[in-house]
Amino acid sequence: MKKGIIGKKIGMTQIFDEIGNAVPVTVIQAGPCSVAQRKTAEKDGYEAVQLGFIDAKEKQTTKPEAGHFKKNGLAVKKHLKEFRLDDCSGYSVGDVVSVDTFAAGEKVDVTGLTKGHGYTGVIKRWNHHRLRMTHGVGPVHREVGSMGANSDPSRVFKNKKMAGQYGHEQVTILNLSVVKIDTANNLIAVRGAIPGPKGGIVFIRDSIKGTNA
Repeated sequence: MKKGIIGKKIGMTQIFDEIGNAVPVTVIQAGPCSVAQRKTAEKDGYEAVQLGFIDAKEKQTTKPEAGHFKKNGLAVKKHLKEFRLDDCSGYSVGDVVSVDTFAAGEKVDVTGLTKGHGYTGVIKRWNHHRLRMTHGVGPVHREVGSMGANSDPSRVFKNKKMAGQYGHEQVTILNLSVVKIDTANNLIAVRGAIPGPKGGIVFIRDSIKGTNA
């Protein structure tokens, strides 16, 4: 990983390219982020840069976190995230990382929390078909259906797709193209969809697939 930044999902729209094709994009407010701490191999056992995003009041955070910012002479931030960069020597506590770290045409990976749907059935969670509406099936038609064999193995196999918690899990979308950068408004537009609702916090890094020029 060469660079990273914290952002907030604004929503989706479309941008027209130079020949008039509509490109679906997700707009993200990326930064500005403050460097809250720099981890070193000598002291912490690994190299990393800790970024803070969105100003917050001291009462909105915990005392240890408030002390962490106060120790470094920084304003309290609402979100913290570490990025294990290949080279952290260019960063110092208090530096500002902005959206111009990235450029149009680059490939990035975006990580976020998917929308939570609560406890749901197999049709919504796994896209199963409902049971037949005739021939004695029912009265429930949206249940999971057959659980498998009876006397052998006399149990439900692990990882069988069943009802349960759906969503609210960390998902990373790989190799998205950066379509446009708006440095004046700290906005970055990436092609396609990313996880999470509007206003959700996401983490952007350069693509691990190494397709950047």
